[in-house]
Amino acid sequence: MVSEKIDVIAMILNAGLMVQFVMLLLFLFSVASWAIILIKYSQIRKAYKESAFFVEYFWKSRDFSDAFARAKGLPFSPIARSFRIAYLELRKVYTENSPREAKNDTKHISREEAVKGFESVKRALHRSGNTESIRLAQMVPFLATTGNTAPFIGLFGTVWGIMNSFHSIAFQQGSSTIAAVAPGISEALVATAAGLAVAIPAVIAFNYFTQKIRIIESELDSFSSDFLNIIERELILSREV
Repeated sequence: MVSEKIDVIAMILNAGLMVQFVMLLLFLFSVASWAIILIKYSQIRKAYKESAFFVEYFWKSRDFSDAFARAKGLPFSPIARSFRIAYLELRKVYTENSPREAKNDTKHISREEAVKGFESVKRALHRSGNTESIRLAQMVPFLATTGNTAPFIGLFGTVWGIMNSFHSIAFQQGSSTIAAVAPGISEALVATAAGLAVAIPAVIAFNYFTQKIRIIESELDSFSSDFLNIIERELILSREV
């Protein structure tokens, strides 16, 4: 038996216009998906690494102003960005409610003002957490869309190509055996293979990024809760009678 090598490029070039259009569409999906995969992998990797470093540094130093200065050098960390926003909101409590000679001294802040300041910091952390979650999830849903639609786009191209192959039998003279339509069918089947080739990496990457984002969000929530507990003890509980 003589076996011939499969020339995918020749199949695509010899396919019908609809199959070629489907292949072009899948190619664009693939390029976009791989671009997102590379971008998000780098972004999430840096976010995870910088967040772990900042949390460790924060608990070692226990100095808000020092941690704030350090957080400025960690642009990819969601936790560092949230802390900067909360720290700036906390400073407003000191500067707005303390006399000039006693700025940054919580003893000169009344309990009512402390409660308001705590709620302001809590809202700032909540808004920042939502913003960071949206930032982390940007472009990731496109991978899910690619994984869900690419196989069906490829299947559409295959069905269309097979339909044209069988339809052309009526206009061919001579034998109408499977050999007459086999080239058209094989060319059409390339579309299904291409759809799966585009979808599989996208689905794997989507699941991977989703898991990593959940871990970062969980760490962000834990840090926000711990930071709020510190602020609550300093501003409110210290004023309990």
